[in-house]
Order: sequence, then structure tokens, then C-alpha cells
Amino acid sequence: MIDETLIGSLGATDAEADALLRDAFGEKVAEGDMESLLAGAIGDFKPGSLIEGEVVGFAGDDVVVEAGLKSEGLIPKEEFGDLSNVSIGDKVTVLLEKVGEDGSVSLSKRKADRQIAWQKILETRKEGDVVEGVATRKIKGGLLVDIGVPAFLPASQVDIRRPHDIGEFIGRRVRAEILKIDEDRRNIVVSRRKLIEAEREEAKARLLSTIKEGDIVKGVVKNIADFGAFVDLGGIDGLLHITDMSWTRVNHPSEMVRYGQDIEVKVLNIDLEKEKIALGLKQKEPSPWEAIEEKFPVGARVRGKVVNLVSYGAFVQLEEGIEGLVHISEMSWTRRLNHPSELLNAGDEVDVVVLEIDKNKQEISLGIKQTEVNPWELVSEKYPPGTVIEGEVRNLTNYGAFVEIEPGIDGLLHVSDLSWTKKVAHPSEVLTKGERIKCVVLDVDREKQRISLGVKQLHEDPWLNAIPSAYQPGMVVRGKVTKITNFGVFVELEEDLEGLLHVSELADHKVENPQDVVKAGQELDVKILRVDSADRKIGLSLKRAQWGTSDDAPAERRERMDTPSPARGGMDAHGALGTDKIQLPGQE
Repeated sequence: MIDETLIGSLGATDAEADALLRDAFGEKVAEGDMESLLAGAIGDFKPGSLIEGEVVGFAGDDVVVEAGLKSEGLIPKEEFGDLSNVSIGDKVTVLLEKVGEDGSVSLSKRKADRQIAWQKILETRKEGDVVEGVATRKIKGGLLVDIGVPAFLPASQVDIRRPHDIGEFIGRRVRAEILKIDEDRRNIVVSRRKLIEAEREEAKARLLSTIKEGDIVKGVVKNIADFGAFVDLGGIDGLLHITDMSWTRVNHPSEMVRYGQDIEVKVLNIDLEKEKIALGLKQKEPSPWEAIEEKFPVGARVRGKVVNLVSYGAFVQLEEGIEGLVHISEMSWTRRLNHPSELLNAGDEVDVVVLEIDKNKQEISLGIKQTEVNPWELVSEKYPPGTVIEGEVRNLTNYGAFVEIEPGIDGLLHVSDLSWTKKVAHPSEVLTKGERIKCVVLDVDREKQRISLGVKQLHEDPWLNAIPSAYQPGMVVRGKVTKITNFGVFVELEEDLEGLLHVSELADHKVENPQDVVKAGQELDVKILRVDSADRKIGLSLKRAQWGTSDDAPAERRERMDTPSPARGGMDAHGALGTDKIQLPGQE
């Protein structure tokens, strides 16, 4: 538009100026009709149209573009990127955003570029195609990737294993497969994961067809677990187990490898059916177990370092890569250990003896107690059968008591060896833990490391002489009913000595229930039928005692147990006869 003030400044008369306007823009414009001018200038262009323009200058932070609209547009220089590549006269495609009432126009190069790129995508790309772009920023649910137009990369599609932080991909070039194109909304969804999976499948097939056991291959550590590390071999992951990382002890795989590390490993095993590959790192070096039997022959005494303690023993390092196990049972001849820490600490240097070697399993059994003289080798010499010893009751069990003969050497006093005559149900009836008692050594088993002890053997067996002499068949004695059973009645003749009154010997008639004839605690006169020293039994009869008449009255009668016979001197708890009684521990 030609400014009238400008025409006047050129010295034109009013008539001349009017003529100039009419010649330049026509009658309607000369009459003041600007809408006609704008309509003629814009023509068929509407907001959203792409227009070819030309850079005509620079104004502050803007680039001045003439787009043939009889009005110049200002575009922020940021839309051009590097201004050093922009010169006056450059052709540029812009998008007409709007036209102001005063004839001003709003242009955008960025939106024009996007529209051109979008159109190009629609013309050249389809779902399933592979595209490449830069991840520009993180948005809700994923990333935006610039592939010419912004494309959405969901977080679940970034990688095979979802990254801890997808923001790590910002600024990186990303190759991905187009999952979906929405023309109406101008949205594109891409997947890097799907592309990687497809490429890995191809690479895996190639790898499985060429790889073989024993190969040395390169890979990248992709994941670390407590039991080992997964190594990406290019299409398939192999497992590098913690036991195959080093010949020496490894507490955790992170001591040997790190995430993302390039690593060279040996293929140990391939399972084509399950598509699993076992890898080894230590196998790249010679095994220290090759000459193990020469270095550490069975029976050799060597020095090692305690490297680990477990509930069942201690691991001792003999040299780099060689460890042996000292089982808890091989630590002491005499001490009963609940845990190896009672004797050893990690880091201790100890002498051990090699007990056994399993080269195939790479295991060595070691012993510490074998470095000392086995005290059990001398036990049979020090304590032959018949030796009287004095020791402390260390423990009581249902079947007997353990008595300490000397530190670390215990003997078993069985419940059956506590008394000749008393029926002891549990050793606690006559013994207490911690008390000292005298015992006789009955037997020594050096191989099983056992000593059998007895208390009753300190005295003569009363069943050999005393009882048969004091209780003879035909005698009538008095006793007390202690127990009633369906087959008979037990009668206590004196302390710890009982006889059996069989049901058939209760009465002349048939007795169905012994309780119909006698009661517990009742005192009876009974006749001795037999004394069996071998089976330690005395047979009694009630009915035969009641048969007695003046003609066959017993020549000798015995009173009840609390009135000792002067002839016998009384019978003590052990069944020993005479006034010089031997007492059990705890008895007076």
C-alpha cells in the first residue's frame, strides 16, 4: 500500500496522487476500499495454507519474510535454528496462521516444516516400517521421539526389560518400529522393544546355529542377580553362574562383573531345546584342581586360612582357588561343638590334615582333630573293663546317664545297670545332673568311641547267692500287694524285691478278676514256689499258703520286709545283703 503522505513528500499534487493510486490499485482502493486490496493480495490463501516466501531482512529477534501477500511477516529466529545458514533472498516455505484486520499476517516456519514432514510420513511410511529419530523429552507414559514429526514411544516399549529411568534415553538416537499411525489426530506410536525383539530373534537363530561348547565368545553384562550374571551374546542371554566366575570364593557376582561391562566368556553348555547357554569365566584359565592329588595328598598335614564359617563346618583355603571343608565333627576329638565359631574365627590360620579328595566334584575333606593324638586311642589302655572310676553326671536321658570320666571322655551308664533289683524307669529316680558317682567300666569300643559303665556291678549280684539263700521254695513269707494285673499280682517282699503271684495261685476256685481276691496295699502271707536266679523271678502262691495245717505248717516263716532277718542282715536297695550296705547316689 502506498502511503499518501509519501506521495505528497515527492511533490505530487492532489490530482497527481489520486491518479497514482488509481493506476496502482484501481478505483475501489483509490476510493478507500482496503478490503478489496487485502482480498486481492491474499487471493486463495487461507489460514493453515503453505506459502512460498522469501527472506527479505532481519528485525531484532525476528526474520522478515515476504510471502507475496503485499504484507511482510515476522518469524522468530528460533524457528530457523542456526541463523548463520539463513541469508536475505533465501526461499522458505511458511504456514499462514492468520491475517489481522489491519492487513498484518502471522507466519510460522516451524508449523510449515511439521506439516510438510507429516505429509511426507503419510506418503512414505506405513505401520511396521522402521524409523529413526532423537528422543527429545519425557512425557507422561513414555518419550517423544522426533522422526520428522513427534512420535510417541511408550515406556513399556523402550526396551526388552523396562529401564529404571527412561529419561536416560533423552538426546539419544532411537531406532523403532511404527506400531500405529492415526491420520485424524496426527499421532504416531512407535516401539523400540518390538524392533529389538525381532532383531534378537534373527541374531539368536544365527548364534544358535553357529555357537558350540568350548567357544570363547564376547558379550555384555545385562543383569546381575545373587546367583550369577546374565550376559547378552547378541540375540540371546547366557547365564554366568557365580560358581563359574572364579576359582576362588566369590560372595556376590558384583565382585567380579558390573552392569554394561563387555566381557569374554567360555561356552560351557548349550540347551537348544530350552535355548539356554551356560557360560564360564574361570574356565578360561587352567584349573588349580588339575594336580590337586600331587599338591595335597591324602594324609598330608598342611596349613590354611579359615575363609568362611557355616553351621556344619568351616571352609579353609589351602591356596588360591583351593578350599577344603572341615566338618564340625572333624574339629575336636572330645569337645561337642554346636557351631564352628566356638573353636574358629574367619581369618584364623590353622593346621589341617587332608582326609579325602573328590577331584570331579572339586571337594576336599579336611580335619583339624587329626593333627592331635586321638585320646580314644589310649582309653582302652587307661580304662580296661573292671576299672572303677569316679566321674560327674553330665547329662540324663531316658535310657541312661552320661558320666564324664575325664575332659572330653564320657561313658554311658545305662538305666539297666543302675540296680540289681530295683526297676528304674528313668535315671533321674536315683541320679542328679552334676553329682559325682563311682562306676565300673564294663566295655570300651574304641572304633565307636563308646564306654559302657555300671553302678550295680560295684556289688555282687544278690540273685547269685543272697536271694536264693534267703528265699527258698516252700517258705511262707509276708509281703505287700504293689500292682494288680489281669494275669496276676506283684507282691513286694522287701524293698526293691518283688515276686509274682499268678492268678491261678490266688484261690482254689477260678479267679476272673484278681481284684475280687486282693487289693493294692494289702499285706499277704504267700508261699514261695520257685526262685529263678537266671530270669531274676520269684514265683508265689496265696492258696498254697492258706492250705497250711498243723501237720504241714511251714517249718520257717518270714516276716514282712520292714523287719530284716537277723540271718540275712537285711537287703538294701541294690539287693546286697548284710549290714554293710552299698548306697546309690542320693540314697542314705
